[in-house]
Amino acid sequence: MLARFGRALADPIRCQLLLALRDASAYPSDLADRIGVSRSRLSNHLACLRDCGLVIAVPDGRRTRYELADPLLGHALDDLRTAVVAVASDRTCVDTDQKGCC
Repeated sequence: MLARFGRALADPIRCQLLLALRDASAYPSDLADRIGVSRSRLSNHLACLRDCGLVIAVPDGRRTRYELADPLLGHALDDLRTAVVAVASDRTCVDTDQKGCC
C-alpha cells in the first residue's frame, strides 16, 4: 500500500487531486478547473488514483463524484505534508554532485 501511495504522490497533479479531495468530494469538471488541467488529463490521473485504491468514484445521478477511499488518507496526507515541511525547513540541500537530488 505504501508503494501505491508513493506512486500516487510521484506526480504533482495527483498530489493536488488528493489534497483537493481531502477537503471535500468533487466532480471531475470542478477538479479540472481548480487544478488547471484538461479534463482528459485529469481523467488519466483519476484512473491512476482509482487503480491505486486511493479514490473512489461515487455515482450521483448522471454525474460521478470523486472522494478519498478512506478518511484516514486525508489524515495521512496532512501528517506527510507536515513532516516534509519540517524536514525541508531543518536542512539546507547542497547538491554537490549536481544530480538534482533536492
